Amino acid sequence: MLDPRQTEAVLTRLGLSSPPSISYTGLAELYGAWCRKVPFDNVQKLIAVRSGSTGPLPGDDPAEFFDVWLEHGVGGTCWAANGALCTLLQALGFDAHRGVATMMVAPNLPPNHGTVVVSLPEGNHLVDASILHVEPLPIVEDREAQVTHPAWGVTGRWLDGEYVVRWRAFTVAEPFDCHIVQWPVSAERFRTQHEATRTWSPFNFELMFSLVRGDGRIGVARSQAVRVAADGTITAEPIADRMGYLVDELGISEGLARQIPADVATPPPPGSRTAAEHVI
Repeated sequence: MLDPRQTEAVLTRLGLSSPPSISYTGLAELYGAWCRKVPFDNVQKLIAVRSGSTGPLPGDDPAEFFDVWLEHGVGGTCWAANGALCTLLQALGFDAHRGVATMMVAPNLPPNHGTVVVSLPEGNHLVDASILHVEPLPIVEDREAQVTHPAWGVTGRWLDGEYVVRWRAFTVAEPFDCHIVQWPVSAERFRTQHEATRTWSPFNFELMFSLVRGDGRIGVARSQAVRVAADGTITAEPIADRMGYLVDELGISEGLARQIPADVATPPPPGSRTAAEHVI
C-alpha cells in the first residue's frame, strides 16, 4: 500500500482536492485525471536498460514510481504504470485488480501487456494506463462497449472467452486489438513479466512518450514530435530542440531529460524470422 502522505501528494498533483468516491463517477474522475497527468513513456526504462543497470526495472515498486513522477514528470511502460495505477486505486478503497493481456501486434503472441480492471456495483471496468482512453470502459457480456472520441476512443467486446479492446496506438492510423486474457493476477506476475522485457522490448531502444493534452494527444515516437488532433488526425515532425521539447512541452525535469540516451534503431525480436534474416 502507499503511504497516506504520498497518496495525498499524488491526488493533489492529479488535481483532485479530495479522494474520489468509490463509484463509477469517482473512478471516472480519477482515471480521467491520470490520463491527462501521468504519461505512458519509457524514459526510466530506457535509461536503465541502456546503462546496463542490473537492479529492478524502474517502476516495479509503485511508491518509487510515484516518487519519480512527482519529481520528474515521467510515468512508465505498461507493467510499471498499470501496477502503480492499481495500487493507487486500492489505496483509495477501489476493488482494483491487475490483469494480463496480449497486444496483438503480430499473430500468436503470448501475453505481453499489463492492465487494470476495477469492480464496481455496475460491473467491471477497464482503466488502462498505457492505452489512456480517458473514460473507464465497461466490460459487459451482451453488447459492445465504447469510449467514443476520435483521439482516444476504444471499443470492447467478448470474443472466445477473452475481452478484446480495439484501439489505435499513438503513432498508427489503423486500430488493432488488445486481448485481456486473465485477471486478477499478482504484483509478482507483473514484476516477472516486466523483468522478461529487459533483454528485448520495443521500448528498450527509442524514446516513446504519450499523454492526453486537451482534446488530443501529444508525445514522442520514432525521434519525432507527434500530435493527435481532436479529430484523430496524426501529425509528426522532427524535433529541432530535443531538450526544449522534452522539458518545456512534455514537462520532464531537465535533470532527468539530460539522462535520456539517444535513440537507436529497434532490432527485430530475438528468435523471430526477421532476426534470423538479419544474422550475418
